Amino acid sequence: MAPFAQLDYLYTPSRDVATDAKLFTEVLGGRLAFAVDGMGARVAMIELTDGPPHVLLTDHLDGERTIYIYRVDDLRKAAGALKRRGAEVERRLEIPMGPCSSFVLPNGHRIALYEASRPDVLQHFLGRRDF
Repeated sequence: MAPFAQLDYLYTPSRDVATDAKLFTEVLGGRLAFAVDGMGARVAMIELTDGPPHVLLTDHLDGERTIYIYRVDDLRKAAGALKRRGAEVERRLEIPMGPCSSFVLPNGHRIALYEASRPDVLQHFLGRRDF
């Protein structure tokens, strides 16, 4: 059984976050939850549905593939389970909501797991419009 609790975010590379956010809202009918420009990166969160997963458009993500970001109850256990099954650790990092481990599967798909140790931090960004 997979260790995932829920797919929360589709972390998506973008060459022009403002233009892509406009397309996701005006053409697809999504809601712009936030558009943040800070620490050398632009990130916009688009809500296409009432619940997750939400699309995170960003200009600082290398590569062309989206990273599927899954919430897990216990990051250490979930990451260990994926490693035992053959996923290679790309890196460990912190996202605003908590610690995260990012993996690349042998075929190039990218998966990340995070533990929501700071679940209220998202409220800090909602409604912010830097661009």
